Amino acid sequence: VLETVGMFEAPKQHGKYETGQLFLHSVFGYRGIVLFPWQARLYDRDVTSPVQDKSENAAGHGSKEVKGKTHTYYQVLIDARDCPHISQRSQTEAVTFLANHDDSRALYAIPGLDYVSHEDILPYSSTDQVPIQHELFERFLIYDQTKVPPFVARDTLCAWQEKNHPWLELSDVHRETTDNIRVTVIPFYMGMREAQNSHVYWWRYCIRLENLDNEVVQLRERHWRIFSLSGTLETVRGRGVVGREPVLSKEQPAFQYSSHVSLQASSGHMWGTFRFEKPDGSHFDVRIPPFSLESNKDEKTPPSGLHW
Repeated sequence: VLETVGMFEAPKQHGKYETGQLFLHSVFGYRGIVLFPWQARLYDRDVTSPVQDKSENAAGHGSKEVKGKTHTYYQVLIDARDCPHISQRSQTEAVTFLANHDDSRALYAIPGLDYVSHEDILPYSSTDQVPIQHELFERFLIYDQTKVPPFVARDTLCAWQEKNHPWLELSDVHRETTDNIRVTVIPFYMGMREAQNSHVYWWRYCIRLENLDNEVVQLRERHWRIFSLSGTLETVRGRGVVGREPVLSKEQPAFQYSSHVSLQASSGHMWGTFRFEKPDGSHFDVRIPPFSLESNKDEKTPPSGLHW
């Protein structure tokens, strides 16, 4: 069912979108609204640096110097009406937090919260005073027809951002393409919990898979290597990801999901491969760019619930 959502605007080539900007996601197609921007460092292994180190690194790849460049992402709300239509391609409960329970593994999610790259924003405007259906929309934003865009942050949004900043902040983004399959990884530190007289550090990582070619491929297996500062190296193999084996086609070229990892050390790093299958039954491996797991040493206690 097609609906008229508003008037499209020209995407910004320079500068950032403001709080309250309505948009369509250019890849997943959902309606959303910008809460606030994050400035991240994008480490793109497809962009060669002038100086390359050909030695083998711990990740088993021929390593090269990858210089980060500043890139804008946005914290956004997803319209609840669109969640059922995108759930097969992108998790709508991907932003998770450690819960304040005795169970050190307990997590909770804020439904309909996402991170969106600047180039995925297709801006539009609307005369509707509540154009996005989300339980937090009217708690975070208020309509003001004198402003552009006409949705401005309430004090509750500013307070929520400030209090939850360490657990929401996006700092590093890692990207690599193998055989026209681009893998983007964004790690997030979630906090530390004490379990059985030891400290357990938690991270969430968001992964986006994109097929840049017209050939249909299907993800069949994952192979992870997880190194902890404590000296352990763990290998994880399994079918698919988050219980799925997504198909990437010209019509639906992307799949995005989040997962979690815990270490008994304050830092570590991960790398690995995804195995894909072509229509003829042949397989090929796609590299997952190595990424660091770093903790916020000055923030020992993750949020105990929703802070307003």
